[in-house]
Amino acid sequence: MDEGSRLRAAAGIDAYRVAFTGSGGEYFRVWIVNLLLTVVTFGLYTPLARRRTARYFYGHTVVAGSPLEFTAARGRMVLGFVLLAGLYVAFKVAEETDQQVVTLLMLVGGSALAPYFWGSAMRFRMSCTRWRGVRLQFSASWPQVYRAGWPMLVMALVWAAFGAVAAALLPEPGAPRGQGASAEAIGAVIALLLGALAASAACAVVLDFNAKCLVVLHGRIGGQQGRWKPELSDFFRIWLAAAGLFAACVLGVALAAGAFAALLAGGLRTGRTPMTMSLLVLLPLAVILLMVAASAPARAYRQARVFRLVWNNIGVSHIARFKSRLRVRKYVFLRVRNLLLTVLTLGFYRPFALVSEYRMRVESVTLHVKGSLDQLAGQLAREEQALGDAIAGAVGLDLVG
Repeated sequence: MDEGSRLRAAAGIDAYRVAFTGSGGEYFRVWIVNLLLTVVTFGLYTPLARRRTARYFYGHTVVAGSPLEFTAARGRMVLGFVLLAGLYVAFKVAEETDQQVVTLLMLVGGSALAPYFWGSAMRFRMSCTRWRGVRLQFSASWPQVYRAGWPMLVMALVWAAFGAVAAALLPEPGAPRGQGASAEAIGAVIALLLGALAASAACAVVLDFNAKCLVVLHGRIGGQQGRWKPELSDFFRIWLAAAGLFAACVLGVALAAGAFAALLAGGLRTGRTPMTMSLLVLLPLAVILLMVAASAPARAYRQARVFRLVWNNIGVSHIARFKSRLRVRKYVFLRVRNLLLTVLTLGFYRPFALVSEYRMRVESVTLHVKGSLDQLAGQLAREEQALGDAIAGAVGLDLVG
């Protein structure tokens, strides 16, 4: 027993490794049925597919010897999906019919409603999650949700302003040849585009931090509130490091693309028509794959770093805390390997990839509990009942008799 284990034992703290009992083969059967039914129903099966997926991963995630439960009703998930799908269709119709004012208004309006949709989704998801019969809760008020979601509105306003300014500086697509945009106008649009991208990236970092902080601080289990220690600066450092990794990967992709272009040009010069035509046919696919390859390591790096940062710095009141031993480099290699295998198998390795990545993240987490686990579960259940009674009394739903 190491020094840390001895100290925890002396303080009455027990450690429980989170486990995942599922397998890629099992989830493949769930995934393939979801895929087929979604295709056959033209996407209408999507919410039910998500429900089946959530129930599989929750049911095979074991925390301190007890699996999680996902108890969402089918009807509510279908209703939410239909509502969002209807809003998206209305937006696309306005965009395709060139209703620019309506499109901008819907963009800004959608951003104003996005915190509400997100908060509703968190309430729904956490209320449908149970451990040992105890339900999770999301107790943030709507003003708190909107204060956390302000970067969404800022991003929408930034891109709405960019679209309006770009439309004023650049000519219409069907304008006469002599009425083209000047070099100054093009330079101004490029500068504005870079500024909009930078502002959006900063907003994305703040939004990521705000959302995770709000979920932890206002997520409750049995009336016990979460604890949160990470700082916004921690998130900015991780995102900047991921951006540096992305830049390095883009450089490598550019070199690979240059070699591919040189091979193509060599084929054109030497007249090797069959090989050249094959390369031309593969060119669009190669570009897509190279872009995915450039972003995959950076996205995996950011996800692993943020995951480890958050789970090493959160807890449940004074009774429990978490620790993560996720190895970032190993997770990045796993993600890249899974990407290659998914491409080589035309997507059929995807369920195995999801299971392996989820397993690595989940099984890196250890739950440290102060006191007896049975006493903790009983305490959470009693406090949840007391909280439910208080809420029922406040809204006039007291039980009579």
